[in-house]
Amino acid sequence: MIQKLISAIVGSRHHREIKRLRPILEQIHQEEERLTALGEDELRAQTDRLRGLLHEQVGRIREALASVRQAKHDCPDPVERQTLEDQAQQLEKDYRAAMALALDSILPEAFATVREACRRLMGTDLEVTGRLMTWDMVPYDVQLVGGIVLHKGRIGEMATGEGKTLVATLPLYLNALAGHGTHLVTVNNYLARRDSQWMGHVFGYLGLRVACLDDTEPSSPDRREAYQADITYGTNNEFGFDYLRDNMVFSLDQRVQREHWYAIIDEVDSILIDEARTPLIISGPVGHEGDTKYADFNQGIAVMVRKQTVVVNGLLTEAEALLADEKTREQAGVPLFKAQLGMPKNKRFLKMLNETGVKTLVQKAELSYIADRKASP
Repeated sequence: MIQKLISAIVGSRHHREIKRLRPILEQIHQEEERLTALGEDELRAQTDRLRGLLHEQVGRIREALASVRQAKHDCPDPVERQTLEDQAQQLEKDYRAAMALALDSILPEAFATVREACRRLMGTDLEVTGRLMTWDMVPYDVQLVGGIVLHKGRIGEMATGEGKTLVATLPLYLNALAGHGTHLVTVNNYLARRDSQWMGHVFGYLGLRVACLDDTEPSSPDRREAYQADITYGTNNEFGFDYLRDNMVFSLDQRVQREHWYAIIDEVDSILIDEARTPLIISGPVGHEGDTKYADFNQGIAVMVRKQTVVVNGLLTEAEALLADEKTREQAGVPLFKAQLGMPKNKRFLKMLNETGVKTLVQKAELSYIADRKASP
């Protein structure tokens, strides 16, 4: 009774959420009024215009992040590399936060652009999975609300026939403008292929490139090219197995996926709950008897580890001798710091690190090393 009374006064959670989104819906309508007066070329140019607005807001952070990542890649010093990695992580957080605000700021214009494109395409023909179709869809207001909800990273529940496929075009277009690629995860290959061709009619009109994983072979240049598209359609198994394969490659240029930015998951309860109970496993024969790559690599790594252990043990022996004498105790930080760089989880080193004052000596040596590196040309 109390719950019904509260709902009658302040409304249900659903109605309160709709009320919060109403101002955004009105902004979309205002942008639509402006876009209806644009010519075909001007409407198509909206994609470049919106990308330009994003660049104005986040371009500096993005360039700074790219610069730090490149500096880390080129840096041979492990301590400086760690410092650059910390900077890159902070810049990435700042970049994602700034991009989120920037995308929210252009959401009304982006959604209005998609809606106007759908209206301009009414009556045009397209081929979907070998069948000729006529475009006859324009998002309703309730579908615009669904698109806003999906952009916010929330779950939207829609019954069959309410236009989930069309709703997805709105946040996919918006987030694709960031330039990092977006994914639409479906439950079967047919839906992935159908939707990529069907909704690709709108995306292509607006200048975005769409790809479907079902049209490419795993670990192939075509698969890598599919992930470079603005919007990539595929099944949860395709995306999952590509992720596993990418973690088994010998070099980064063999990976097909790029960074994970934004994804919409169809039938999210099925994929993230039911399907997630079945692990994705890549298995196969070990290889031919003549394949000696593993043995060769294993032997080389074993030799390297033995040599590194000898060097680290020598540094630790030197440090023990210095620690034993109060006059030379302060000098022990340098060989200990070198040992930490060479083998940070060495049991002997970790035991020495627990002694009183030793950790401080290592930290002083590290700070001195960093200062010398900065001072050197």
